[in-house]
Amino acid sequence: MRYVRTVIIPRDGGLHPVDEALADDPNIERDLLHNISLLDDGTAITLFQLSGDIDRAREIADEADEVLDFQLSESDDHITVYAHFVPTQDIIDLLSLFREYELILDMPLEYAADGALRAHIVGEEDVIREVIPKVPDGIGLNLEQISDYVPEEERLFSMLTERQQETLKAAIEVGYYQVPRQATHQDIADYLDRSDGTVGEHLRKIEAKMMAAIAP
Repeated sequence: MRYVRTVIIPRDGGLHPVDEALADDPNIERDLLHNISLLDDGTAITLFQLSGDIDRAREIADEADEVLDFQLSESDDHITVYAHFVPTQDIIDLLSLFREYELILDMPLEYAADGALRAHIVGEEDVIREVIPKVPDGIGLNLEQISDYVPEEERLFSMLTERQQETLKAAIEVGYYQVPRQATHQDIADYLDRSDGTVGEHLRKIEAKMMAAIAP
C-alpha cells in the first residue's frame, strides 16, 4: 500500500458551493477540510475548518442556493462548518472515482494559500496512476510524491495549516525549541518576514493543537 501526496486544484476556486464563496471573501481563511461525502440521495455533506469572521461565514452559507442545511460552531482559534449541499457534477465524479477504485483520501486536507488542497491518497500505486488521468476536467490533480504509507509519520504535522507548518519549521531552524532556547519570536518573525505578534499567535495555536493531540 502506498501513500501519495497530491495537490487538488478546484478550477472554480472551491470543491463545493460554500467553499467557492468563502474563497472569494477577504475576511475568511480556509484551513482544513475534515470530510466530504456523497449521500445515497445524491446530495453531499462536508465538515471543514475556517479562520476569520463567523458572521460573514454564516451569511455566505445562508445565501448559497445549493446549501440545504448548515451549522457553524466557534472555538478560540477556528470556526467549524458542517454543510449539507447539492454537489457539482465534478465532485460527484471525483468522489465516485475514488470509491470505484477503492482509494482513500487521508483526512484532513489542508488548504494552501492559492486555494488548492494538499491531499494524501492511500492505495495501490498502479491504481492511483490509473485514476489520475480520469479526474474530472473541472478539478486538477497534481502528483507530488509517492512513498510507503506510514499513518503516524505526518499526521500531527498535517493537522497544522500551511502558515503554521512554515512557522514551526522556522522555529526549529532558528533554535526556538532548543534547550536552552536559542531564539525569540522576533527571530522567527525576521526569518519569515512576518510580525512577532503573528508568529506568537501561530505558535500558540500550534502548541495547543499538538498538546490536544498527544494528551491522554
